[in-house]
Amino acid sequence: MPSVLATLSRFKPDNFTLVLLVTVGVATLLPCTGQVAVVLGDFTTFIIGLLFFLHGAKLSRQAVIAGITHWRLHLLVLCSTFVLFPILGLAFKPIALRVLTPELYVGLLFLCMLPSTVQSSIALTAMGRGNVPAAVCSASASNFLGIFITPLLVSAFVVQGHAERSTGDAVLAIVLQLLVPFMAGQLLRPVIGHWIDRHKPMLRYVDQGSILLVIYTAFSAAVNEGLWHKLSPEVLVTLGVVCCVLLAIVLALTMYASRKLGFSREDEVTIVFCGSKKSLASGVPMAKVLFATSSVGMVILPIMLFHQIQLMVCSVLAQRFAERTTD
Repeated sequence: MPSVLATLSRFKPDNFTLVLLVTVGVATLLPCTGQVAVVLGDFTTFIIGLLFFLHGAKLSRQAVIAGITHWRLHLLVLCSTFVLFPILGLAFKPIALRVLTPELYVGLLFLCMLPSTVQSSIALTAMGRGNVPAAVCSASASNFLGIFITPLLVSAFVVQGHAERSTGDAVLAIVLQLLVPFMAGQLLRPVIGHWIDRHKPMLRYVDQGSILLVIYTAFSAAVNEGLWHKLSPEVLVTLGVVCCVLLAIVLALTMYASRKLGFSREDEVTIVFCGSKKSLASGVPMAKVLFATSSVGMVILPIMLFHQIQLMVCSVLAQRFAERTTD
């Protein structure tokens, strides 16, 4: 019985997810409009830039160099993130358009083109007793390359009329709003790196705060456009099922590929967790840059749902990996 209760407890939503749901509720009941929306939008842009600056300052070059030689593992993770996921997203189109709204399918496709997470990929790899240095390198590389690859994939494959910018404009916007602050943080790491390392909770608050701000402003705009009149509970449940199926397929394929290619148990854990994650922290700011304000709320719904599903499922899976390692 205790083990059953412990397993069930892993499926409970975390505190951030609860706050996220409250934020959606506030945006539904009290959406911002007019000048308030403009001011909040500008402030959100500033906070997102600060977030990527702090991420750049936090990223240890030594950790990246230590793991970068494991190129076969990193290549497999990147292929899962930027090749397998988009292929599955496109393959889901005939079914998804039957059971989801076109806007939600755009969000699902956008989800498939996002980079991997950093914090949760590394944490789950450590929990599952995998190759942590390689996870640091793979997750960091995925986030960095995603700044370029995601807007290119969105411009090439997302339904016409939903992306706000052309390919060149999208890449330029991502570079100016996300990459430039990130590189500035990297350049200043020798100066402020030790201070950042001592104040890691601050980065978490900026990280989560920026996400909540974007979600509030995005859902406010979506509610003003009639978001909840376009969605039914049945569609939201169906979206959850689609996200579960997508995650299950990727987990199974990454596990199979890592074993077939002869990777060690530790590397398999890293490949499975880094190759199956999608970043809410990167996805929400990118959606704000790439999509029209009126459509951002609908676009980020799939990644919000997928984020919680991947954390719950992979927490249980990490425990299984850890138990297997001790056998």
